[in-house]
Amino acid sequence: MSTADENLTERKVTYTLELDGKFYIVENVPARVNEETGEQYFAPETVEHLQKKIRGDELPKKTLVTPVFDYSD
Repeated sequence: MSTADENLTERKVTYTLELDGKFYIVENVPARVNEETGEQYFAPETVEHLQKKIRGDELPKKTLVTPVFDYSD
């Protein structure tokens, strides 16, 4: 195993995506996370499942109201 692989830990993460002006949050997504950088790596099957879930007809478990700020103000 390479040094890079040794820094990866399997865990559940929160995946966020902005698509067509909407934000999506998917909780408890399996990922390999680099302990030093925090970078997340997803298996191809996981990415496919995320895409189907976000683009499909499934209703979300909950909906959040999100405040938006403008940095320049």
